[in-house]
Amino acid sequence: MLEIETPQQLVRHIGETIGPGNWIDIPQSRINAFADATDDRQWIHLDAERTQNELGHAPVAHGYLTLSMLAVMMYDLVRIKTVGRIVNYGMNKVRFIAPVLAGDRVRAEVQVGQAVREEQFVRAIFDVSIYVERLEKPVMIAQSIVLYFNQDGSGQ
Repeated sequence: MLEIETPQQLVRHIGETIGPGNWIDIPQSRINAFADATDDRQWIHLDAERTQNELGHAPVAHGYLTLSMLAVMMYDLVRIKTVGRIVNYGMNKVRFIAPVLAGDRVRAEVQVGQAVREEQFVRAIFDVSIYVERLEKPVMIAQSIVLYFNQDGSGQ
């Protein structure tokens, strides 16, 4: 984990890899709750019998469920002690490389790709890789863009 005092200190960590973080369980109940929240009830997410018969494995977690876990995974890896607010600004280059299955555990590893001081915040871009225990290669990669505001609202 990277623990720093202020957002401006991210600049010192460009190129640094942080993690991997803690494992997060992805049980079928979490997949079901995500399906309910998003109205995405495709059978590959919810029908264990059909998924096993047709695909030979457990139901597949929604790709966007994996992506949505990124905020908590990032907080596990990057902590800034003195920060006003943190804004998830967006994503670049999101790729779902392999399925996350019901019962898998996921965790992240991030690299600080950029950290730029703007007028009111520090804009950071993290290269993120999400892994499951059963595979060596990542199941998802993305660039996460995060804005870190100072407590006084300035970027300086």
